[in-house]
Amino acid sequence: MATERDDQAPGGSGAQEGARGGTETRLQRGAGQAPTGPQVLTGANVVLPTGTVKGGRLAVEGRRITGTPPAGARRIDVTGHWLVPGFVDIHNHGGGGASFSGTAEDILTAIRTHRAHGTTTLVASTVTDEMDLLVRQAGLLSELAEQGDIAGIHFEGPFISPCRKGAHSEELLRDPDPAEVRKLIDAARGKAAMVTLAAELPGGIDSVRLLAEHGVIAAIGHTDASYEQTVEAIDAGATVATHLFNAMPALNHRAPGPIAALLEDERVTVELINDGVHLHPAALELAFRHAGAERVAFITDAMDAAGTGDGRYMLGPLEVEVSEGVARLVEGGSIAGSTLTLDRAFQRAVTVDKLPVEDAVTALSANPARLLGLSDRIGSLEPGKDADLVLLDADFALKGVMRQGEWVVAPQLP
Repeated sequence: MATERDDQAPGGSGAQEGARGGTETRLQRGAGQAPTGPQVLTGANVVLPTGTVKGGRLAVEGRRITGTPPAGARRIDVTGHWLVPGFVDIHNHGGGGASFSGTAEDILTAIRTHRAHGTTTLVASTVTDEMDLLVRQAGLLSELAEQGDIAGIHFEGPFISPCRKGAHSEELLRDPDPAEVRKLIDAARGKAAMVTLAAELPGGIDSVRLLAEHGVIAAIGHTDASYEQTVEAIDAGATVATHLFNAMPALNHRAPGPIAALLEDERVTVELINDGVHLHPAALELAFRHAGAERVAFITDAMDAAGTGDGRYMLGPLEVEVSEGVARLVEGGSIAGSTLTLDRAFQRAVTVDKLPVEDAVTALSANPARLLGLSDRIGSLEPGKDADLVLLDADFALKGVMRQGEWVVAPQLP
């Protein structure tokens, strides 16, 4: 592994091959990527699970990080830069002008967009729609998950509260009937990663139990639950707070609501959208102080406009206006997801929020990898793990992205 000095490095060799075959829509390995071979990155501040190694090095062979620099490896001097694990986004609706609720090519466009911003592992999120359309989309997304293009599917809606619907179509919302929740899980063919629901609705607690029994993350969000109802949902198996603070009752001294219950329970990981729009810095600091870095997962909650620009977009069946990077529904003005990418979330975390770099890495890589059950393969720079990494300059601006040993964004060095 990357060590205390430049004369030792992370290790492993070979890599698990991704799913073979698949459809013509597969995001082909190497497409648009810089050709790579065995290589050693030297001189960087390498962020490891044990801390940051200054002037460290990291060796890559094949798709994995390796402990011994491969013979004939190309050396790349990245002195003064930072090497951090590839980012893992568990809540993302699209980007690059395309949506995960769209066609296969739309989905691949969104994946490419976020990979170019350092997100090497991504869960595709849907939005509330007709049940038959969600089932159909689950089938398409599951195929791409089987091919290794995404890490799973997150269903955000339709099992959410009309009182806290946010940018979801109210007429399409429904109670979380366990039979209907099971229908979506089955349609995902083993690739359902998470379902966001309002546990206070009829069937909510039973649906949480169903999800937990099937190894799917039950996330509490878009909810009007009381403190007591949220505690009951956590006891039933809920383990994630969908974009904490947003689309739920505010913290109140007599009615603490879901925020207090989700923050205080060590079994819960809280999602935070760190774009400077969804959260006041004091709210983010409260979450980190109370939950600790080990229980925070930064997400984008990105919609189509991420990585593009202002204009009119669709979020499911609803029209969205993006102005100065802020997405709002045309009708009603509710915030409609974000235009965030995780490289910007990381940079803001360390430069504006003044979080330690190690805490930012935990929130953007290690914690979401753990939630997905992928910590043995991704989420940290360690021997034998996938060579997923992000290269940042001294100001924490993105300068390179590697995924499974290949450069998605070739190093941009002086």
